[in-house]
Amino acid sequence: MSINTTAYAQKFTEELDKMYVQDSVTGFFTDNILRAKFVGAKTVVIPDVDMQGLADYDRDTGFIRGAITVAQQPFTMSRDRGRSLEIDREDLDETGASNLAGQILSEFVRTKVIPESDAYTISKLAGVASTQGHLLQSGSLNAPYTAFIDMVANVRDVVGYSEELVCLMHPAIYKLFQTSADLSRSIVSSDFKQGEINLTVNSIDGVALLPVTADRMYTAYDFLNGSSSGEEDGGFSPLSSAKAIYMLVMPKKAASLVKKTEKMRTFTPEQNLTKDAYKFDYRIYFDVFVKKSKKNSIWAWIAPSVTISAQPSDISVASGATGTVTVTATASDSSTLVYQWYSCDDENGTNPVMVVGATTKTLTTSSSLSAGTHFYFAKVTAGSATAINSSIATVTVA
Repeated sequence: MSINTTAYAQKFTEELDKMYVQDSVTGFFTDNILRAKFVGAKTVVIPDVDMQGLADYDRDTGFIRGAITVAQQPFTMSRDRGRSLEIDREDLDETGASNLAGQILSEFVRTKVIPESDAYTISKLAGVASTQGHLLQSGSLNAPYTAFIDMVANVRDVVGYSEELVCLMHPAIYKLFQTSADLSRSIVSSDFKQGEINLTVNSIDGVALLPVTADRMYTAYDFLNGSSSGEEDGGFSPLSSAKAIYMLVMPKKAASLVKKTEKMRTFTPEQNLTKDAYKFDYRIYFDVFVKKSKKNSIWAWIAPSVTISAQPSDISVASGATGTVTVTATASDSSTLVYQWYSCDDENGTNPVMVVGATTKTLTTSSSLSAGTHFYFAKVTAGSATAINSSIATVTVA
């Protein structure tokens, strides 16, 4: 069975590119590249226009001369990611290589590429807001709409009322908006253009509300390289020091998402020199950039951090008796801490299972535990978004 590698590669690349724009929460930033020029291998130059304001017109001397400054801002590309995928010849079914490859690559982009791109983009935008000192300090989960209005007002003070705004929202906050009777009446459906796709999204006062899955709403990530020990699976995960992002409010044109490369190469088993398999190489080379003129228009509401000051200690109990393990934690603000204890199979936290009713900082073990070693840890949450797991405590029943 043969496959037209060039034709399929072009087709997949085109379709994957459309999927990237359509399914990515931050895909609308690809619309903001009015004119981008690549200089060298890692640098993209994006124009930023600055103009002087009006001056008095004099009937004798005429116009007062002004200037238009077009600053060619150079930005360095940093996100060069890829993966090689293989499908054994015998694993192909009667649908053919092209159909199966399309399904696999589409799923790869949807579940691996897009979440990582969103996470990187959102964390970088939150970093810009933090650098500018645009972090909401007065936000309260008891009044999320007030926090939203304050952030929108802060952005409007910079960009005015004609620019289209977007609000990227943590699911915990989006749930509060949807379940509040007063807020839900303010939410309306509106059109939202993303690339060539016309979407319908919820909005309040013309500000598009874009809910984002929790794993993409952190301030910092570890992007695994795929080759080092422990990083073979690739992908991304929040850093232990990362904080959850409740909301980001900004103009739709606040950033430019530049993709220099999104390509897929295909090889037949005859072309694959190492295995009797179809081989698919996917690569994406991208970055998100914020112009100097737009940095002042991004605001973020960051969740509080949680610190564990005393980890649960190991204990030993007699058969038929109960014991207690305790965790001590604090939040960086006045948020109420929520506790949930889990049992697991080993000291690595394998197969965690929620302990029903164990929702305080102290866990009382069951008197019916069998002889041997049992493992427990606590998940401590502040503000419905920021969570941290304690170390594993062993309970030895003799």
